[in-house]
Amino acid sequence: MLQSELAQFKERFDYLSERPSSDHLAVNCPADKLVELCTILRDEFGYDMLIDVTAVDWDAQSPRFTGFYHLLSTTKHDYLRIAVDCADDIFPTLPSICGVFAAANWHERETFDLMGIRYEGHPDLRRILMWDAYPYHPLRKDFPLAGIEVPLPAADVAEATQAKVIAAPMMGGPFVSSGDGPMSETEPQARDESWTESHEKPTDRSEDSTDLAR
Repeated sequence: MLQSELAQFKERFDYLSERPSSDHLAVNCPADKLVELCTILRDEFGYDMLIDVTAVDWDAQSPRFTGFYHLLSTTKHDYLRIAVDCADDIFPTLPSICGVFAAANWHERETFDLMGIRYEGHPDLRRILMWDAYPYHPLRKDFPLAGIEVPLPAADVAEATQAKVIAAPMMGGPFVSSGDGPMSETEPQARDESWTESHEKPTDRSEDSTDLAR
C-alpha cells in the first residue's frame, strides 16, 4: 500500500524523493513546494489532519535544520511524514502552512520558539513558551542542557530582588540514552546518579569529554 502511494506521489510530484523511514511513508520536499504539496495532499489524497510540526537541528552538517510535518488521513488511516530542509543555517526559514491547516498555528510558534525557525507568512509568529525577549532557542544543539543564566523577564522584580533566571543543576547529568531499541526502553538516564541537588557530586570522579558531548 505504501509503495503504491509513493509511486502515485512521485508521478504527481516530480520534486519529491523518498526518505528512509522505519515506520511511516516519508518524503523529502523542497521548501518552495511545501504549501502546494500540503494543499493537494489534503484536497486530493485525503490527508486531512495535521498531527505535528517539528524540526531537527543536525548541528555540524548542512543543511543544519530540517522541518518535519506529520499528516494523517482519517479515511485511509495512513500517516505521512514530510521533511523540508532550511536553506539558511544561520537564519532558518520555512513557509507557513497555516493557510492549509489551521492547526499549524501553534505548532509553528512552538518550533519557532524552541528551534528558531521563522515561518514566513505565519499570521502571528510569537514565542509560545519562552518570553518575547528571550534571546535563545532551547532545543538547538548548541544550547546547554542545564540552560543559560539570563535576567528575569520582569525588570521590576529583577531590580527589587537582584535575582536572575539561573541555569538548572544537572542532577547527576549529563543525560544519555540507555541504548538502542524501543523508546520505552531507552529513556535518557543520568550517567552518574550518585549526586543530586541535596548531595554534592564526588570530587574524585572525572567525566569523559566524549560522554559530556553525547
